[in-house]
Amino acid sequence: MADITGRTVAFLLTDGYEDSELTAPWDAVSDAGATPTLVSPKDGSVEGKKGHSQAVDAAVANVSADDFDALVLPGGVVNADHLRMDADSVAFTKRFFEQGKPVGVICHGAWILTEADVVRDRENTSYPSLRTDLVNAGARWVDEEVVTDQGLVSSRTPADLPAFCAKVLEEISEGVHAGQHA
Repeated sequence: MADITGRTVAFLLTDGYEDSELTAPWDAVSDAGATPTLVSPKDGSVEGKKGHSQAVDAAVANVSADDFDALVLPGGVVNADHLRMDADSVAFTKRFFEQGKPVGVICHGAWILTEADVVRDRENTSYPSLRTDLVNAGARWVDEEVVTDQGLVSSRTPADLPAFCAKVLEEISEGVHAGQHA
């Protein structure tokens, strides 16, 4: 397991996220020594589609990508759809790419990447129903368990979480990636 002690990782989400796509990476990041922070456009707490509830640490409108070493974007259709329509969430996400910082995205979480215009000429994967959206946004979509492209880590479904978590930790431990771009 990668040691990412002292790093701070933003988890951007709102209600309707896929529970395990928050909890598994959150635990992996925490177990590897980093501080996970739940960032959301919603105040109070967020609830997953299977009932997991977690307190929001910071409003997305009040934080900056400058405050974090990496970003994780859990999926869930409702979560992903709401985030891609929130201007603060889209801008926050895009800044991680502009700064070359690692970003992990799983399942429907990739929708926000199309809004942020950060997948052009990048290889990634997602839940299969997002394939056309990502390809139309310029991505090279592949159907693989985990795909890494210069700090961008993507996976398809909760079944891919072990590989996703391991690769996210590796990319965070490597730090800024010169090839990561908006």
